[in-house]
Amino acid sequence: MKPKEVIEFAKKHGAVMADLKFMDFPGLWQHFSVPLAQLKESSFEEGFGFDGSSIRGWQPIHASDMLVIPDPQTAVMDPVMQHPTLSLICNIADPITKEAYSRDPRNIARKAEAYLKSTGIGDAAYFGPEAEFFIFDDVRFSQDEHSSMHSVDSAEGFWNSGRPENPNLGYKLRYKEGYFPASPSDSLQDLRTEMVLALQAVGLLVEAQHHEVATAGQAEIDLRFAPLVQMGDNLMWFKYLLKNAARKHGKTVTFMPKPIFGDNGSGMHVHTSIWKDGKPLFAGGEYGGLSTLALHFIGGVIKHAPAVCAFTNPTTNSYRRLVPGFEAPVNLAYSSRNRSAAVRIPMYSASPSDKRAEIRFPDPSCNGYLSFAALLMAGLDGIQKKLPAGAPLDKDIYGLNPEELRDVPKTPGSLEESLGCLEKDHEFLLKGDVFTSDVIDTWIEYKMRAEVNPVRMRPTPWEFALYFDC
Repeated sequence: MKPKEVIEFAKKHGAVMADLKFMDFPGLWQHFSVPLAQLKESSFEEGFGFDGSSIRGWQPIHASDMLVIPDPQTAVMDPVMQHPTLSLICNIADPITKEAYSRDPRNIARKAEAYLKSTGIGDAAYFGPEAEFFIFDDVRFSQDEHSSMHSVDSAEGFWNSGRPENPNLGYKLRYKEGYFPASPSDSLQDLRTEMVLALQAVGLLVEAQHHEVATAGQAEIDLRFAPLVQMGDNLMWFKYLLKNAARKHGKTVTFMPKPIFGDNGSGMHVHTSIWKDGKPLFAGGEYGGLSTLALHFIGGVIKHAPAVCAFTNPTTNSYRRLVPGFEAPVNLAYSSRNRSAAVRIPMYSASPSDKRAEIRFPDPSCNGYLSFAALLMAGLDGIQKKLPAGAPLDKDIYGLNPEELRDVPKTPGSLEESLGCLEKDHEFLLKGDVFTSDVIDTWIEYKMRAEVNPVRMRPTPWEFALYFDC
Protein backbone atom coordinates (compact mmCIF):
# COMPACT_ATOMS: atom_id res chain seq x y z
CA MET A 1 0.00 0.00 0.00
CA LYS A 2 0.97 3.62 -0.53
CA PRO A 3 0.69 6.11 2.39
CA LYS A 4 -2.64 7.46 1.15
CA GLU A 5 -4.01 3.93 0.82
CA VAL A 6 -2.84 3.09 4.35
CA ILE A 7 -4.83 5.96 5.81
CA GLU A 8 -7.89 4.99 3.77
CA PHE A 9 -7.47 1.38 4.93
CA ALA A 10 -7.32 2.48 8.57
CA LYS A 11 -10.45 4.63 8.25
CA LYS A 12 -12.30 1.84 6.46
CA HIS A 13 -11.65 -0.45 9.44
CA GLY A 14 -12.61 2.19 12.00
CA ALA A 15 -9.11 2.59 13.45
CA VAL A 16 -8.85 5.15 16.23
CA MET A 17 -5.12 4.70 16.89
CA ALA A 18 -1.97 3.98 14.90
CA ASP A 19 0.53 1.75 16.71
CA LEU A 20 4.17 2.25 15.71
CA LYS A 21 6.26 -0.89 16.27
CA PHE A 22 10.04 -1.32 16.06
CA MET A 23 12.68 -3.62 17.50
CA ASP A 24 15.32 -2.79 20.09
CA PHE A 25 18.89 -4.00 19.59
CA PRO A 26 18.65 -7.34 21.47
CA GLY A 27 15.35 -8.27 19.80
CA LEU A 28 12.18 -7.20 21.64
CA TRP A 29 9.37 -5.26 20.00
CA GLN A 30 8.88 -1.70 21.27
CA HIS A 31 5.91 0.51 20.41
CA PHE A 32 4.01 3.69 21.00
CA SER A 33 0.67 4.84 19.63
CA VAL A 34 -0.70 8.05 18.17
CA PRO A 35 -4.32 9.01 17.46
CA LEU A 36 -5.14 8.19 13.86
CA ALA A 37 -5.60 11.88 13.09
CA GLN A 38 -1.86 12.33 13.76
CA LEU A 39 -0.97 9.89 10.97
CA LYS A 40 -0.63 11.80 7.73
CA GLU A 41 0.84 10.98 4.34
CA SER A 42 3.87 13.08 5.29
CA SER A 43 4.39 10.87 8.38
CA PHE A 44 5.76 8.15 6.14
CA GLU A 45 8.68 10.42 5.26
CA GLU A 46 8.99 12.73 8.27
CA GLY A 47 8.36 10.06 10.92
CA PHE A 48 7.72 10.53 14.65
CA GLY A 49 10.30 11.47 17.27
CA PHE A 50 11.20 9.42 20.36
CA ASP A 51 13.95 9.02 22.97
CA GLY A 52 16.57 6.59 21.65
CA SER A 53 18.57 6.61 24.89
CA SER A 54 15.84 4.58 26.62
CA ILE A 55 16.14 1.71 24.12
CA ARG A 56 18.58 -1.09 24.96
CA GLY A 57 21.86 -0.89 23.07
CA TRP A 58 21.06 2.39 21.30
CA GLN A 59 21.87 6.06 21.74
CA PRO A 60 23.65 7.87 24.62
CA ILE A 61 21.53 10.41 26.47
CA HIS A 62 23.36 13.39 24.93
CA ALA A 63 22.31 12.29 21.42
CA SER A 64 19.00 10.62 22.17
CA ASP A 65 16.55 12.07 19.64
CA MET A 66 15.57 9.60 16.92
CA LEU A 67 12.79 9.03 14.39
CA VAL A 68 10.51 6.09 13.69
CA ILE A 69 9.44 6.09 10.06
CA PRO A 70 6.45 3.81 9.31
CA ASP A 71 6.75 1.34 6.44
CA PRO A 72 3.42 1.52 4.57
CA GLN A 73 3.87 -2.02 3.25
CA THR A 74 3.47 -3.39 6.81
CA ALA A 75 0.04 -1.89 7.54
CA VAL A 76 -2.46 -4.27 9.17
CA MET A 77 -5.11 -4.04 11.85
CA ASP A 78 -3.74 -5.22 15.17
CA PRO A 79 -5.91 -8.14 16.37
CA VAL A 80 -4.75 -7.82 19.99
CA MET A 81 -5.84 -4.28 20.81
CA GLN A 82 -9.27 -3.68 22.37
CA HIS A 83 -9.88 -0.55 20.31
CA PRO A 84 -9.46 -0.67 16.50
CA THR A 85 -5.77 0.01 15.94
CA LEU A 86 -3.71 0.25 12.79
CA SER A 87 -0.29 -1.39 13.20
CA LEU A 88 2.79 -0.19 11.32
CA ILE A 89 6.31 -1.61 11.56
CA CYS A 90 8.84 1.21 11.45
CA ASN A 91 12.40 1.87 10.39
CA ILE A 92 14.67 4.01 12.56
CA ALA A 93 16.42 7.14 11.26
CA ASP A 94 18.62 9.98 12.46
CA PRO A 95 16.47 13.13 12.88
CA ILE A 96 19.13 15.41 11.42
CA THR A 97 20.57 13.46 8.49
CA LYS A 98 17.52 11.19 7.95
CA GLU A 99 19.97 8.33 7.40
CA ALA A 100 18.87 4.85 8.42
CA TYR A 101 20.17 3.96 11.89
CA SER A 102 23.03 1.43 11.80
CA ARG A 103 21.89 -0.35 15.01
CA ASP A 104 18.30 -0.80 13.83
CA PRO A 105 18.02 -4.58 13.29
CA ARG A 106 15.48 -4.13 10.51
CA ASN A 107 17.88 -1.81 8.70
CA ILE A 108 20.60 -4.47 8.89
CA ALA A 109 18.21 -6.99 7.35
CA ARG A 110 17.30 -4.53 4.59
CA LYS A 111 20.98 -3.98 3.83
CA ALA A 112 21.56 -7.76 3.68
CA GLU A 113 18.85 -8.09 1.03
CA ALA A 114 20.37 -5.20 -0.94
CA TYR A 115 23.84 -6.73 -0.69
CA LEU A 116 22.60 -10.05 -2.08
CA LYS A 117 21.24 -8.26 -5.13
CA SER A 118 24.44 -6.26 -5.56
CA THR A 119 26.52 -9.46 -5.76
CA GLY A 120 24.58 -10.71 -8.75
CA ILE A 121 24.37 -14.14 -7.11
CA GLY A 122 20.62 -13.90 -6.55
CA ASP A 123 17.81 -11.44 -6.00
CA ALA A 124 15.90 -13.11 -3.16
CA ALA A 125 16.83 -15.05 -0.03
CA TYR A 126 13.98 -16.99 1.53
CA PHE A 127 13.80 -18.02 5.17
CA GLY A 128 11.33 -20.37 6.82
CA PRO A 129 11.79 -20.76 10.61
CA GLU A 130 10.29 -23.59 12.64
CA ALA A 131 10.11 -21.91 16.03
CA GLU A 132 9.51 -24.11 19.07
CA PHE A 133 8.19 -22.71 22.33
CA PHE A 134 6.65 -23.68 25.67
CA ILE A 135 3.14 -22.88 26.89
CA PHE A 136 3.18 -22.80 30.69
CA ASP A 137 0.45 -22.30 33.28
CA ASP A 138 2.70 -20.65 35.84
CA VAL A 139 6.21 -19.21 36.00
CA ARG A 140 8.02 -17.76 39.00
CA PHE A 141 11.64 -16.67 39.43
CA SER A 142 13.62 -14.62 41.90
CA GLN A 143 17.24 -13.98 42.87
CA ASP A 144 18.80 -11.62 45.38
CA GLU A 145 22.05 -11.50 47.33
CA HIS A 146 21.31 -14.58 49.45
CA SER A 147 18.66 -16.67 47.67
CA SER A 148 17.51 -17.83 44.27
CA MET A 149 14.70 -19.89 42.78
CA HIS A 150 12.75 -20.54 39.59
CA SER A 151 9.70 -22.64 38.95
CA VAL A 152 7.66 -23.35 35.83
CA ASP A 153 4.52 -25.43 35.77
CA SER A 154 2.11 -26.96 33.29
CA ALA A 155 -0.96 -29.11 33.73
CA GLU A 156 0.62 -31.40 31.12
CA GLY A 157 3.91 -31.73 33.00
CA PHE A 158 4.73 -35.33 33.87
CA TRP A 159 5.93 -34.17 37.27
CA ASN A 160 2.26 -33.48 38.07
CA SER A 161 1.16 -37.10 37.64
CA GLY A 162 0.77 -37.40 41.41
CA ARG A 163 -0.65 -33.94 42.14
CA PRO A 164 -4.11 -33.75 43.75
CA GLU A 165 -6.26 -32.08 41.09
CA ASN A 166 -9.71 -33.18 42.27
CA PRO A 167 -9.64 -35.21 40.10
CA ASN A 168 -6.27 -35.77 38.43
CA LEU A 169 -7.28 -37.48 35.17
CA GLY A 170 -3.82 -38.82 34.53
CA TYR A 171 -3.15 -37.53 31.03
CA LYS A 172 0.35 -36.22 31.58
CA LEU A 173 2.91 -36.36 28.79
CA ARG A 174 5.90 -38.54 29.63
CA TYR A 175 9.30 -36.93 29.20
CA LYS A 176 10.39 -36.83 25.54
CA GLU A 177 7.03 -38.27 24.37
CA GLY A 178 5.20 -35.10 23.35
CA TYR A 179 5.73 -35.69 19.59
CA PHE A 180 2.83 -36.05 19.10
CA PRO A 181 -0.01 -37.93 20.81
CA ALA A 182 -3.63 -36.90 20.22
CA SER A 183 -5.89 -35.29 22.80
CA PRO A 184 -6.63 -35.57 25.66
CA SER A 185 -2.87 -36.04 26.21
CA ASP A 186 -2.33 -33.06 23.93
CA SER A 187 -4.39 -30.51 25.81
CA LEU A 188 -3.33 -27.48 23.77
CA GLN A 189 -4.67 -28.24 20.30
CA ASP A 190 -7.40 -25.59 20.43
CA LEU A 191 -5.07 -22.92 21.79
CA ARG A 192 -2.51 -23.58 19.05
CA THR A 193 -5.27 -23.35 16.46
CA GLU A 194 -6.34 -20.01 17.94
CA MET A 195 -2.74 -18.88 17.58
CA VAL A 196 -2.72 -19.95 13.93
CA LEU A 197 -5.93 -18.00 13.26
CA ALA A 198 -4.38 -14.90 14.85
CA LEU A 199 -1.30 -15.26 12.64
CA GLN A 200 -3.45 -15.64 9.56
CA ALA A 201 -5.45 -12.55 10.52
CA VAL A 202 -2.36 -10.38 9.95
CA GLY A 203 -1.48 -12.11 6.69
CA LEU A 204 1.06 -14.71 7.80
CA LEU A 205 1.05 -18.09 6.02
CA VAL A 206 1.17 -21.08 8.37
CA GLU A 207 2.14 -24.57 7.24
CA ALA A 208 1.49 -26.67 10.37
CA GLN A 209 1.05 -26.65 14.14
CA HIS A 210 1.70 -29.49 16.56
CA HIS A 211 2.86 -30.49 20.01
CA GLU A 212 6.62 -30.90 20.33
CA VAL A 213 8.77 -33.55 22.00
CA ALA A 214 8.98 -32.22 25.56
CA THR A 215 6.39 -32.57 28.25
CA ALA A 216 4.79 -29.46 29.78
CA GLY A 217 3.32 -27.80 26.71
CA GLN A 218 6.17 -27.64 24.22
CA ALA A 219 4.79 -26.66 20.80
CA GLU A 220 5.75 -25.71 17.27
CA ILE A 221 4.05 -23.61 14.61
CA ASP A 222 5.73 -23.47 11.20
CA LEU A 223 5.61 -20.36 9.04
CA ARG A 224 5.67 -20.49 5.25
CA PHE A 225 8.97 -19.18 3.89
CA ALA A 226 9.26 -15.51 2.95
CA PRO A 227 11.98 -13.02 1.94
CA LEU A 228 14.45 -12.01 4.65
CA VAL A 229 13.02 -8.68 5.84
CA GLN A 230 9.44 -9.89 5.59
CA MET A 231 10.28 -12.99 7.61
CA GLY A 232 11.94 -10.80 10.23
CA ASP A 233 8.65 -8.89 10.45
CA ASN A 234 6.69 -12.15 10.51
CA LEU A 235 8.74 -13.59 13.36
CA MET A 236 7.99 -10.53 15.49
CA TRP A 237 4.26 -10.86 14.78
CA PHE A 238 4.63 -14.56 15.62
CA LYS A 239 6.04 -13.94 19.08
CA TYR A 240 3.67 -11.04 19.81
CA LEU A 241 0.49 -12.89 18.82
CA LEU A 242 1.40 -16.19 20.49
CA LYS A 243 2.20 -14.50 23.80
CA ASN A 244 -1.04 -12.54 23.74
CA ALA A 245 -3.18 -15.54 22.71
CA ALA A 246 -1.80 -17.50 25.66
CA ARG A 247 -2.37 -14.61 28.05
CA LYS A 248 -6.08 -14.53 27.10
CA HIS A 249 -6.36 -18.05 28.52
CA GLY A 250 -4.34 -17.43 31.67
CA LYS A 251 -1.25 -19.11 30.22
CA THR A 252 2.15 -17.83 29.17
CA VAL A 253 4.46 -18.50 26.22
CA THR A 254 8.25 -18.48 26.37
CA PHE A 255 10.81 -18.73 23.58
CA MET A 256 13.57 -19.31 26.13
CA PRO A 257 15.52 -22.25 24.68
CA LYS A 258 15.95 -24.38 27.81
CA PRO A 259 13.39 -23.58 30.54
CA ILE A 260 13.18 -27.14 31.97
CA PHE A 261 15.87 -29.65 32.90
CA GLY A 262 15.89 -33.22 31.62
CA ASP A 263 13.76 -32.78 28.51
CA ASN A 264 14.10 -31.23 25.09
CA GLY A 265 14.83 -27.54 24.67
CA SER A 266 13.35 -25.28 22.01
CA GLY A 267 15.20 -24.83 18.75
CA MET A 268 14.37 -22.88 15.62
CA HIS A 269 15.32 -24.78 12.49
CA VAL A 270 15.75 -22.24 9.69
CA HIS A 271 15.05 -23.35 6.10
CA THR A 272 16.82 -21.13 3.61
CA SER A 273 17.43 -20.86 -0.13
CA ILE A 274 18.49 -18.29 -2.72
CA TRP A 275 16.58 -17.53 -5.92
CA LYS A 276 17.25 -15.44 -9.01
CA ASP A 277 14.77 -14.30 -11.67
CA GLY A 278 12.12 -16.52 -10.09
CA LYS A 279 14.28 -19.66 -10.27
CA PRO A 280 15.70 -21.64 -7.34
CA LEU A 281 19.50 -21.78 -7.19
CA PHE A 282 19.88 -24.55 -4.62
CA ALA A 283 18.66 -27.43 -6.85
CA GLY A 284 21.21 -29.44 -8.83
CA GLY A 285 22.93 -32.75 -9.38
CA GLU A 286 25.19 -32.80 -6.34
CA TYR A 287 24.68 -34.51 -2.99
CA GLY A 288 21.05 -34.50 -1.81
CA GLY A 289 19.90 -32.95 -5.07
CA LEU A 290 21.76 -29.72 -4.30
CA SER A 291 23.65 -27.41 -6.63
CA THR A 292 27.34 -26.63 -6.26
CA LEU A 293 26.30 -23.11 -5.22
CA ALA A 294 24.17 -24.54 -2.41
CA LEU A 295 27.07 -26.65 -1.13
CA HIS A 296 29.31 -23.57 -1.07
CA PHE A 297 26.55 -21.73 0.84
CA ILE A 298 26.54 -24.56 3.40
CA GLY A 299 30.34 -24.42 3.51
CA GLY A 300 30.13 -20.74 4.46
CA VAL A 301 27.54 -21.40 7.16
CA ILE A 302 29.62 -24.22 8.66
CA LYS A 303 32.85 -22.19 8.61
CA HIS A 304 31.33 -19.10 10.22
CA ALA A 305 28.81 -20.86 12.49
CA PRO A 306 30.77 -20.24 15.74
CA ALA A 307 30.59 -16.49 15.06
CA VAL A 308 27.03 -16.59 13.69
CA CYS A 309 25.92 -18.30 16.93
CA ALA A 310 26.42 -14.96 18.69
CA PHE A 311 23.27 -13.87 16.82
CA THR A 312 21.36 -17.13 16.24
CA ASN A 313 21.92 -18.40 19.80
CA PRO A 314 22.28 -15.10 21.66
CA THR A 315 21.51 -15.97 25.28
CA THR A 316 23.41 -17.70 28.05
CA ASN A 317 20.45 -20.08 28.21
CA SER A 318 20.96 -21.00 24.53
CA TYR A 319 23.96 -23.09 25.54
CA ARG A 320 21.96 -25.15 28.03
CA ARG A 321 20.45 -26.60 24.83
CA LEU A 322 23.63 -26.79 22.73
CA VAL A 323 25.37 -29.44 24.84
CA PRO A 324 27.56 -32.16 23.23
CA GLY A 325 26.31 -35.73 23.57
CA PHE A 326 22.61 -34.90 23.60
CA GLU A 327 20.07 -34.26 20.87
CA ALA A 328 20.91 -30.67 19.94
CA PRO A 329 22.90 -30.31 16.68
CA VAL A 330 26.25 -29.11 18.06
CA ASN A 331 28.30 -30.93 15.40
CA LEU A 332 28.83 -28.66 12.41
CA ALA A 333 28.22 -31.04 9.54
CA TYR A 334 25.57 -31.50 6.86
CA SER A 335 23.51 -34.47 5.78
CA SER A 336 20.37 -35.46 3.94
CA ARG A 337 17.64 -36.75 6.25
CA ASN A 338 19.94 -36.98 9.28
CA ARG A 339 18.42 -34.70 11.89
CA SER A 340 21.47 -34.87 14.14
CA ALA A 341 23.46 -32.74 11.67
CA ALA A 342 23.70 -28.97 12.11
CA VAL A 343 22.62 -28.54 8.47
CA ARG A 344 20.08 -30.95 7.02
CA ILE A 345 18.92 -31.34 3.43
CA PRO A 346 15.16 -32.07 3.60
CA MET A 347 14.21 -34.91 1.25
CA TYR A 348 10.41 -34.66 1.36
CA SER A 349 10.18 -33.57 -2.28
CA ALA A 350 12.28 -33.77 -5.44
CA SER A 351 10.89 -30.48 -6.75
CA PRO A 352 13.69 -27.95 -7.51
CA SER A 353 11.70 -25.21 -5.77
CA ASP A 354 11.78 -27.22 -2.53
CA LYS A 355 15.55 -27.61 -2.41
CA ARG A 356 16.90 -25.76 0.62
CA ALA A 357 19.26 -25.98 3.54
CA GLU A 358 17.75 -26.51 6.97
CA ILE A 359 20.05 -24.88 9.51
CA ARG A 360 19.28 -26.55 12.81
CA PHE A 361 21.43 -24.92 15.49
CA PRO A 362 19.56 -21.55 15.89
CA ASP A 363 17.00 -21.08 18.65
CA PRO A 364 13.90 -18.87 18.98
CA SER A 365 15.39 -16.47 21.52
CA CYS A 366 17.18 -14.79 18.64
CA ASN A 367 16.62 -11.47 16.91
CA GLY A 368 15.29 -12.66 13.54
CA TYR A 369 16.51 -9.71 11.49
CA LEU A 370 20.10 -10.11 12.73
CA SER A 371 20.09 -13.92 12.63
CA PHE A 372 18.76 -14.25 9.10
CA ALA A 373 21.12 -11.51 7.89
CA ALA A 374 24.12 -13.21 9.54
CA LEU A 375 23.23 -16.61 8.06
CA LEU A 376 22.84 -15.07 4.60
CA MET A 377 26.17 -13.24 4.84
CA ALA A 378 27.94 -16.44 5.97
CA GLY A 379 26.43 -18.38 3.09
CA LEU A 380 27.28 -15.69 0.55
CA ASP A 381 30.87 -15.67 1.77
CA GLY A 382 30.93 -19.41 1.13
CA ILE A 383 29.63 -18.91 -2.40
CA GLN A 384 32.04 -16.07 -3.18
CA LYS A 385 35.07 -17.96 -1.86
CA LYS A 386 33.85 -21.36 -3.08
CA LEU A 387 34.26 -22.75 0.42
CA PRO A 388 33.95 -26.54 0.62
CA ALA A 389 31.13 -28.00 2.66
CA GLY A 390 33.26 -31.06 3.34
CA ALA A 391 32.03 -34.63 3.19
CA PRO A 392 28.43 -35.26 4.25
CA LEU A 393 27.96 -37.05 7.54
CA ASP A 394 25.26 -39.65 7.04
CA LYS A 395 26.01 -41.70 10.13
CA ASP A 396 24.33 -41.21 13.48
CA ILE A 397 26.55 -38.43 14.77
CA TYR A 398 25.77 -39.30 18.38
CA GLY A 399 26.98 -42.86 17.78
CA LEU A 400 30.41 -41.86 16.50
CA ASN A 401 33.45 -42.52 18.67
CA PRO A 402 35.73 -39.66 19.80
CA GLU A 403 38.26 -40.37 17.06
CA GLU A 404 35.59 -40.09 14.35
CA LEU A 405 34.27 -36.87 15.89
CA ARG A 406 37.70 -35.27 16.30
CA ASP A 407 37.62 -33.47 12.97
CA VAL A 408 33.95 -32.43 13.13
CA PRO A 409 33.77 -28.76 14.23
CA LYS A 410 31.29 -27.86 16.94
CA THR A 411 29.18 -24.92 17.99
CA PRO A 412 30.51 -22.83 20.90
CA GLY A 413 29.91 -24.06 24.42
CA SER A 414 28.79 -20.72 25.86
CA LEU A 415 27.60 -17.26 24.89
CA GLU A 416 30.96 -15.86 25.95
CA GLU A 417 32.73 -18.27 23.61
CA SER A 418 30.45 -17.38 20.69
CA LEU A 419 31.05 -13.67 21.29
CA GLY A 420 34.79 -14.36 21.23
CA CYS A 421 34.36 -16.15 17.90
CA LEU A 422 32.41 -13.16 16.56
CA GLU A 423 35.16 -10.80 17.68
CA LYS A 424 37.73 -12.83 15.72
CA ASP A 425 35.59 -13.65 12.68
CA HIS A 426 33.28 -10.91 11.41
CA GLU A 427 34.83 -9.60 8.20
CA PHE A 428 32.21 -11.49 6.19
CA LEU A 429 29.49 -9.53 8.02
CA LEU A 430 31.00 -6.15 7.11
CA LYS A 431 30.65 -6.64 3.36
CA GLY A 432 28.29 -4.14 1.78
CA ASP A 433 28.19 -2.27 5.11
CA VAL A 434 25.47 -4.74 6.19
CA PHE A 435 26.82 -5.07 9.72
CA THR A 436 29.14 -2.27 10.80
CA SER A 437 32.09 -2.43 13.19
CA ASP A 438 30.00 -0.35 15.60
CA VAL A 439 27.21 -2.91 15.49
CA ILE A 440 29.60 -5.81 16.15
CA ASP A 441 31.41 -3.98 18.96
CA THR A 442 28.17 -2.82 20.59
CA TRP A 443 26.62 -6.30 20.38
CA ILE A 444 29.63 -7.89 22.08
CA GLU A 445 29.89 -5.16 24.73
CA TYR A 446 26.17 -5.25 25.52
CA LYS A 447 25.97 -9.03 25.75
CA MET A 448 29.04 -9.25 28.00
CA ARG A 449 27.91 -6.41 30.29
CA ALA A 450 24.18 -7.13 30.48
CA GLU A 451 24.07 -10.93 30.24
CA VAL A 452 27.33 -12.90 30.43
CA ASN A 453 28.86 -11.17 33.46
CA PRO A 454 25.64 -10.98 35.55
CA VAL A 455 25.02 -14.71 35.02
CA ARG A 456 28.66 -15.58 35.65
CA MET A 457 28.64 -13.70 38.99
CA ARG A 458 25.58 -15.43 40.47
CA PRO A 459 25.63 -18.80 42.25
CA THR A 460 23.01 -21.37 41.26
CA PRO A 461 21.13 -23.84 43.48
CA TRP A 462 22.86 -26.80 41.85
CA GLU A 463 26.25 -25.39 42.78
CA PHE A 464 25.15 -25.65 46.41
CA ALA A 465 24.28 -29.32 45.81
CA LEU A 466 27.72 -29.91 44.31
CA TYR A 467 29.96 -27.79 46.46
CA PHE A 468 28.43 -26.69 49.79
CA ASP A 469 30.16 -29.48 51.71
CA CYS A 470 33.54 -29.05 50.07
